[in-house]
Amino acid sequence: MQSQSQSPAVEMSELSPYAQGPALRACHPGDKALEVTWDNADTARYSYRWLRDHCACPECRHPITRERLYMPLEDDTFLNASPDATIEDGVLALRWADGHQSRFDAGWLHQRRPEARADDGVPLAEAWREDFAPVHVSHTDMMAGSDGRREWLTALLRDGLVLLDDGPRELEEVVRITELFGPMRATNFGARFDVQSKPNPNNAAYTAIGLELHTDLPNWRHPPDIQLLYCLENEAEGGASLFADGFAVAEAMRHEVPEAFLRLRDTPIDFRFQDEDSDIAVRAPVIDVDATGRIREVRFNNWIRDTLRLPPEEADAWYEAYLIFWQRLREPRFRVDFALGSGQMVAFDNRRVLHGRGAFDPNTGRRHLQGTYLDIDHLESHLRVLARHASTAAPATPTTSTNETGVS
Repeated sequence: MQSQSQSPAVEMSELSPYAQGPALRACHPGDKALEVTWDNADTARYSYRWLRDHCACPECRHPITRERLYMPLEDDTFLNASPDATIEDGVLALRWADGHQSRFDAGWLHQRRPEARADDGVPLAEAWREDFAPVHVSHTDMMAGSDGRREWLTALLRDGLVLLDDGPRELEEVVRITELFGPMRATNFGARFDVQSKPNPNNAAYTAIGLELHTDLPNWRHPPDIQLLYCLENEAEGGASLFADGFAVAEAMRHEVPEAFLRLRDTPIDFRFQDEDSDIAVRAPVIDVDATGRIREVRFNNWIRDTLRLPPEEADAWYEAYLIFWQRLREPRFRVDFALGSGQMVAFDNRRVLHGRGAFDPNTGRRHLQGTYLDIDHLESHLRVLARHASTAAPATPTTSTNETGVS
């Protein structure tokens, strides 16, 4: 089997490379769908409606913005679409009842087989193993360009936690790093905040007390995705940084104590933050999953958990599940602890990885961190673009038969 050349046979209004897939060999029309076969013996079925909707000709896709122009609602033939189909020079050619013609690149179609996971360079989240240690990337490599940023982004999105080492002891360095990827996510604490003890604090982080493991701002409808904490000074005794993988804990509960897992998944509770200027509240479960059952988010913050509005029997069952989750967060198999040094930055997924801090003595030295939040969409976007550029630069590699599926 030979792969296609790196120049696509058909322009599909897609920036990510797709020309290296196998060529098409045959197509077989059915009542509602078309089955196609590639040279490597892979097969797939596409509904006729899907094919009409995904036509990438200039009439159906804007040639500059790549946005869809075709509107199925205004096409009287859409629901009964059934084209004449042929393979022409390895390309799928379709002629529709209204005379419209569509052409589909073989590699583009192969990437979009219904059973194939989209390989866009963004890794799936992987639960921490008992011997987990976070990846370290040097500040120099991060600032140098694509390789360092790719390593940092991949580790952060896969593990939910990554460290940046040997940065400058400069105010606002966390801002400069964040803006490599996108704008800072502002909250009621501002866009960029300082973590140091101060008088009359409105948050426990601004004291010297120990902080129990938690996620930040679960009282928001969409809590911040990524938190970045840049250490400028850490000379005080104590104050170790604590982290736990909430996804790993939730998965363990799913298998070890399924009733408790379901209780935290299926019971929304109230989270609320209030001070003189803000009163931000939301009702949501501790554990949230997507349509496939994959864990999507953990909300855990005992300080701003609001009134538990449940009948007595349900409240008692919920407390039991909550304490099981909390106790597991403290187990060594789910945790990593370390002290941040000056010029070191930790970044973590705030909707997955819980963080805390040991108490410190402000009389023994200065401790000053600057932090901000960043939407995960910017990081995933940056990594996709890096992957796209790397694929464009890489030599063509023949595609072999595969049966890719997502891992859950």
